Amino acid sequence: MDLVHTLLAIWIIASLVFQNSSNVEGRYHYHRKPKSSHRGSPGSKAPVSSPDPQNPSSPTSPPSVPADPYPNDPGNSSKNCVFDVRSYGAVGDGSNDDTEAFRQAWKEACAVESAVILAPEGYSFIITSTIFSGPCKPGLVFQVDGILMTPEGPDSWPKADSRKQWLVFYRLDQMTFTGKGTIEGNGQKWWELPCKPHRGPNGSTLSGPCDSPALIRFFMSTNLVVSGLRILNSPQFHMKFDGCEGVLIDKLSISSPKLSPNTDGIHIENTKAVGIYNSMISNGDDCISIGPGCSNVAIEGVTCGPSHGISIGSLGVHNSQACVSNITVRNAVIKESDNGLRIKTWQGGTGSVTGIAFDNIQMDNVMNCIIIDQYYCLSKACLNETSAVHVNDISYRNIKGTYDVRRTPIHFACSDTVACTNIKLSEVELFPEEGQLLEDPFCWNAYGNQETLTIPPIDCLRDGEPQNAFEPSTYECN
Repeated sequence: MDLVHTLLAIWIIASLVFQNSSNVEGRYHYHRKPKSSHRGSPGSKAPVSSPDPQNPSSPTSPPSVPADPYPNDPGNSSKNCVFDVRSYGAVGDGSNDDTEAFRQAWKEACAVESAVILAPEGYSFIITSTIFSGPCKPGLVFQVDGILMTPEGPDSWPKADSRKQWLVFYRLDQMTFTGKGTIEGNGQKWWELPCKPHRGPNGSTLSGPCDSPALIRFFMSTNLVVSGLRILNSPQFHMKFDGCEGVLIDKLSISSPKLSPNTDGIHIENTKAVGIYNSMISNGDDCISIGPGCSNVAIEGVTCGPSHGISIGSLGVHNSQACVSNITVRNAVIKESDNGLRIKTWQGGTGSVTGIAFDNIQMDNVMNCIIIDQYYCLSKACLNETSAVHVNDISYRNIKGTYDVRRTPIHFACSDTVACTNIKLSEVELFPEEGQLLEDPFCWNAYGNQETLTIPPIDCLRDGEPQNAFEPSTYECN
């Protein structure tokens, strides 16, 4: 590991001490006039920059996949400056708007190396949609030990605020979002909008604008740590990472009801070098979803369910190119879920999904335990097309447990013209939760091999390579 990576590893270990500490020690910044401009404070020397998505910064030395974190106690945090949001006027009574206090605390902490923004235990803070922008000094920690919550429902959402996102962290490097507290999304009233699936009159879905905010979004940032938090009831996605590199997620608890629509637990896209560890996710959509532009992702020790499982995709929508590579999921549990391990692509796309490994996964009453669906469509109007994202080099090893017999536990529906290739199965043993299997495993234009016999038996997987080979260069990703 070069010097930069060594320093990054040391920093991650030091930052994560906050998730285990019951009190934050260090130099607190108190202010006699919480609403003043705090002239002469560290923050006055470095104003927070405005978002500029057209000119994102990129790391000079891309980090490797973060490892499962720290075995050792990093020590105390006495050298850190702590910016308690109460010192900036936050009330924390669950009814007053504390947004401005958080913005002021961020502005000053951003200019101080290894600063801590603290939302303390025993308080409930309401803040409205906010972008916390960088660049900031390295080692910034946003620590939530109390409760941080959104306004309650669409009618309480300020009209001037974005309805697509709540908290956005933008253009940051070496930042930690941690604590023993709760992020409350108050999503119930958003889920009941008549434009949501089957929430209209007589179970209909009404047309019209249906924007609902993602709870937490990291955008164009590097070397991030998210740990320890309890994240509840997002109006839509709980946590999104867009255009990030070097992300460590550890010991999160994410929860929303089984029928809450579009509430993906963790969604990543155009993001590289990601580690997701030791977390529990139950929600109304994908437990973890991996979109286009992702590579070098490690997922381990995660429990999903109820949920829609762990998904790669959907990919290739509107004839787009999608590239996903080097994804590993191991030592995971998926229970009471509509899907288990899923790859889903639209017809008409290009690019590839390659180098995917699912290893040591326990299934508990799951429909579609193993599924590749290259005919993904949200309506009945999708037509067959001659191009597709190439699905290649997919391995399933030690996948065991029980399935819901309403769906076959193994389903490989590959493109008519772009076959799935090099699918490998080993020690796949799936039994009915109750009743008997109604349909045999399904394959269409799927090539690969069984290193051991599967349960239930699968005899539809083709050996070798497709004879009508497509042009590989069409599906190569740069």
